[in-house]
Amino acid sequence: MRRHISLYGLTFSLPLLIWQLLFFVFPLFFLIALSFWTVRNFRMEPGFDTVNWVTMYGRPIFWQAYGTTLALAAAAAVLTSALAFPCAYAIAFKLSPAVQRWAVFLMVIPFFTSYLVRVYSWQVFLSDAGIINVMLGWLGLGPFRLLNTVGATMIGYLTLSLPLVILLQLFSLIFVDRTLIEAAHNMRCGRLRTVFAVVIPSARVGLVIAALFSFILCFGDFVSPIYLGGGDPTTLSILITDTTKSGQQWPRAAVIALTMIATLLVIAFLSVRFAYKGREK
Repeated sequence: MRRHISLYGLTFSLPLLIWQLLFFVFPLFFLIALSFWTVRNFRMEPGFDTVNWVTMYGRPIFWQAYGTTLALAAAAAVLTSALAFPCAYAIAFKLSPAVQRWAVFLMVIPFFTSYLVRVYSWQVFLSDAGIINVMLGWLGLGPFRLLNTVGATMIGYLTLSLPLVILLQLFSLIFVDRTLIEAAHNMRCGRLRTVFAVVIPSARVGLVIAALFSFILCFGDFVSPIYLGGGDPTTLSILITDTTKSGQQWPRAAVIALTMIATLLVIAFLSVRFAYKGREK
């Protein structure tokens, strides 16, 4: 059937279209053009030269940072999803609607404060003379090196994405058909088996989208790797800042940024395809 676009629908869709054009499409095209510019005497000169792509892709440090960023973001997405699911499940199936509203409110509160402030507060806990090491000292343990480690970076990633993942999982679990769960119980299916055989497949779309959001946030994060991880190992976000500081190489930084965007687009496409697999009619 032929679809007719109404003036009413077009009018209300224009703000979204204009937003995407101004803040995504146009900057993306500019970033692509910038990646082919050259830098001479610390000044950028417009042109069309692939030297930046060849230089960056030919450096081992780029691929090391790419692999590190990919691995850390994937690990953070898996860990965040695993920690968030019991919390979201308990809120969705064990709490009353009134308590659920309070739980959602508590999940939103962390977004009232700056992410950078929350990361700085973790330094107070994780430093050599921080709260955790002081408490361990009372037990005759430590001090342990907690700050400037990969573990500290993962804590920062959890701080960034865990509340959001819990909310996304919760909104997906709330709409799981309860009759399917009752049917599983009537067939003598245990609680744990019901979760894996009924609940998770029914909420697969929301669970995958939540993990995807976690991956996207952690993949491009700069704050946690630099302020909690100490910049070691190097991630792509850190490599971008190092590249721009080295001779004002903004075109080479654009190459890194475009690689990150392309990676996220591919992973987002594959994730959404997996989430909706078998649901097409």
